[in-house]
Order: sequence, then C-alpha cells, then structure tokens
Amino acid sequence: MTWAGLIVSAAVAAVVLPPWSADMRASGLTRENWRGRTLAFPLGALAISASLIALAPLAVLDDRADLDLLEPDLRRWAAYVIGVAMLGLLDDMLGRGHAGDTARGWRGHASALLGGRLSTGAIKAAGAFGLAAFAVSGLGREWPGYLADLALLLLTTNLFNLLDLRPGRVEKALILLLAGVCIGAWTLYPVELLGVFIGPVLVGAALTLRERAMLGDAGANLAGAIAGVALIVSLGDGARLIALALVVALTVYGEFRSISAAIERIPPLRALDQLGRESNQPN
Repeated sequence: MTWAGLIVSAAVAAVVLPPWSADMRASGLTRENWRGRTLAFPLGALAISASLIALAPLAVLDDRADLDLLEPDLRRWAAYVIGVAMLGLLDDMLGRGHAGDTARGWRGHASALLGGRLSTGAIKAAGAFGLAAFAVSGLGREWPGYLADLALLLLTTNLFNLLDLRPGRVEKALILLLAGVCIGAWTLYPVELLGVFIGPVLVGAALTLRERAMLGDAGANLAGAIAGVALIVSLGDGARLIALALVVALTVYGEFRSISAAIERIPPLRALDQLGRESNQPN
C-alpha cells in the first residue's frame, strides 16, 4: 500500500499551513466569511503548495530509489487536480469582488460571457473542461462512457464549490465521499493514489473549522477534483452512472435553491455540518 503520499503531505502541511496562514492574514490576503470574520484567504493555495513540496522528495525517491512511493496512475490525474486548483486560484484573485466579476453559478457566467464581460468563473469552467478531457483520454472508453466520465469529473469538482459556504463543510464532504467509495468498492486505492493531495486538505480543516482561514475556490476545486477522480478510479460503469445522476441532481438543486438552507432543515445533516465548528460570535 502506498501511504507515503498521504503521510508526507500531511506532515508538511502540519508544519507549514499554520504559520503561512498567519503570514497571509498579516499581509492582508484576507476575506470576510459568512459571519463577518476576517480570515486568511485562500487557504487552498497553501494546501496545493504543501502537496507540491511533499511531491518533491516522493517523486525523486520513487524514481531513483525504486521505493514505489507513488501510484503510477498519479501522473494522469495530477495534471487535473493541480490544474483545477490553479484555475480556482485565478477565480479567487480576479473573480468575485475583483475585476468587476460578480457572476455566480452556471447561469451567471453564461450571461456574463454573452454580455461581453470578463467572467473568471467561465474561464475556470473552460479550462477545467480541457484538463478533464486530457485526464480521461486514453482510458479505452467508448463515447457514452467517455462523456459520462468527463461529466462526472467536472460536475463533482463544481459541486464542491457549491458546498463551500460554511467552515469545514467541503472537508467533511470529501471525507464522507472517500469513506463511502472505499467501503462500497472495498478498496483503499483512491487514498493511495491521491494521498499527496488529500493530506493538506485534511490538515487545513483544523484552520477552516476554527475560522482561521477560508479554502477559497482553489481549495474547493482541489477537494472536488480529488472526489471526482476517486469516483472514476473506484467505481464500475453502473455505479459511476448512479454517482453522475446524484451529482447532477445536487448541482441543479444548488443552482436554484440554497444547499445551506436544506442542510439546516435536516437535523442529522445540520449536526454533522456544525461538528467541530466554533460557535462563538463574530469578532
């Protein structure tokens, strides 16, 4: 089992994320959250940086020392995971509240493009499509399966953006999805394959839950990409179609209704959503 990626990346993240997020806040790289608290932003950029730092020794030792520290298929999926995180960072830096981009959701971005306005969300969507098409190419899938995989990867990534409205929600959703996939498919392969990216997201949850930092689109994209890849590499054809139907349904709901309001109305989901979150008043 290839657990080195998860262990090394989590260790790196535990060392660098707290001081880096403090420096980010001191440097003015902040944004107000849903309660009006000023937090370091975007933590997702630091999380993907921790993954890349961890990848340096892992990649060298994997190749030069023949230690099998990384799964061979990581080469295929890393481009998508890193790429969509960087596209999310573009949206964080130039998107909502910046450069006049106030478009939200698929409808908002389409309207912005038709009106000739800059929409970093639309740029992110187009770039993610290219990355996803590259990632799922060469898998030997016929057209229906190829299109289904492409849609599942893209829509799962986008769904995690829709979830990123409360502290720790994205990380909890990722943990639940990975646990469900691993138990349902009776495999730990997704964690072994993507551990180098999973570790910093989980460590960063200690900062987001305590409202010290916000993931931003970079972090939500990172978690969503991990989730999408985990579904594709673990599930059979029928299960992937079921997963796609669920993701489509949740995406459509999130475009027209409030996911947060729905969570508040369901006691078990509300309790899980609030688990580990600070309850004190805004500062």
